[in-house]
Amino acid sequence: MPQQIKKDTIRVRPGEELDAGRLEGFLRSHLGEILPDGNLQVRQFSAGHSNLTYELKLDDWEAVLRRPPLGPVAPKAHDMEREYRILSEIESYFPPAPKPILFSKDQSIVGSPFFLMERKLGIVLDSEFPAQIEATKEEGRKLSTIMVERLVELHEIDYQITGLNEMTKPDGFMVRQVKGWNGRYLRAQTDDIKEADFLMAWLEKNIPDQQAATVIHYDFKLNNAMFNDDLTEMIGLFDWEMTTVGDPLADLGVAMSYWIQNDDPDLLKFGLGKPPVTIHPGFMNRREFIEEYGRRSGRDVGSMNFYLTFAYFKLAVICQQIYYRYKKGQTNDPRFSGFNQFVESLIKLGCSSAKE
Repeated sequence: MPQQIKKDTIRVRPGEELDAGRLEGFLRSHLGEILPDGNLQVRQFSAGHSNLTYELKLDDWEAVLRRPPLGPVAPKAHDMEREYRILSEIESYFPPAPKPILFSKDQSIVGSPFFLMERKLGIVLDSEFPAQIEATKEEGRKLSTIMVERLVELHEIDYQITGLNEMTKPDGFMVRQVKGWNGRYLRAQTDDIKEADFLMAWLEKNIPDQQAATVIHYDFKLNNAMFNDDLTEMIGLFDWEMTTVGDPLADLGVAMSYWIQNDDPDLLKFGLGKPPVTIHPGFMNRREFIEEYGRRSGRDVGSMNFYLTFAYFKLAVICQQIYYRYKKGQTNDPRFSGFNQFVESLIKLGCSSAKE
């Protein structure tokens, strides 16, 4: 079994439990022919700030269950059926995508719609390297290159043969994105951040001409990827809920909003916890990553300042939606208590980026 940096599951957090007996009965009625004897064991993945993700085990059978967060959710967000359909369409064209197993709308099982997918085993890099891997400059450069290569590979998929074209509207993508995320911010607003009005107006006025549409993951970051034992291959890519067909530079911008550099301000480096390993020597900085993407993809990356500015705002809105749920008492996860400060820092960072 591949080594893990740390055990990636925990006991299920209080208030987020599943009815294991009811779930096991459902699984045996739908997957009985492949399930071994035994009692269902449920643990929770500790990472992630949005959907709830659980490890299911029955003897040597394993799977992953995903469901929306508890309480009311933003319109069109956390759509389990859509993510299941995306995986169904994409996994045969992009091997790191996990294979979906089943989807259920029956809310009596876990309290919401949910889906199952395969459990991949490997190394997920977050804030540290595994003990058996020396954190050299060569490792950083190699991992950076793998990330660029996989993003370019994803963008090379012909979306029209996947079925995703039936789920998406590529034309006018960035116009809809800016309008949509501006609206989401206003609906979830809690604090008065004066810079937000400037940033939303700037984004509306500065949308560049759209690149030819591609499949975009839209949450492409290092800790959503899984690598093999010696970190030479990406074997998993997770969290496909935002995947769509749109401007590939928007995907690159989102990836760069998570790609932290050692010279970034502390509020950015520590806003979501410990900074990722991308701060270590050897990793490409954002400029190098963008240039390498442009070289490998052949795309003009001259307008990346807009896409990175938009990505900072998009991340701010996602965190604001989480903080809104926390402040309304819809989640009691203590990790979210200071998200309002991170939201403000991201919006200010977006304003600085807009003025460059």
